[in-house]
Amino acid sequence: MPQITIEVPEWLSERLDEVRARLSKELALWPEPSPPPVTEVYKYVLEFLAHAPSPEAILKFKMTTAMQERISALLEMNRSGHLTPAESAELDEYVRINNLTSLLKTRTFRALKAVH
Repeated sequence: MPQITIEVPEWLSERLDEVRARLSKELALWPEPSPPPVTEVYKYVLEFLAHAPSPEAILKFKMTTAMQERISALLEMNRSGHLTPAESAELDEYVRINNLTSLLKTRTFRALKAVH
């Protein structure tokens, strides 16, 4: 296991000695950092649009299963009041993306309806 060495004031060193045994166990409970999923969602949407999809493809467009599961998890945490500030910001980005794709689908649907 890697070790990290940092310089701390004497008073903090004494406090850390008191909790040393618990510290690594506590840190092990922290969630693993993950790449910002919202960035991947923006890339996914832009990649889709970059291929000039047909109107029908636009209307059928949806997020991947993993993206939908993440959105559902964030919404559930939001309902239960357990969102961290970072998760709240992430959820806000998902709302923006949803608004963008909904607007795109609405305009596409109207354009198709006008033609037929």
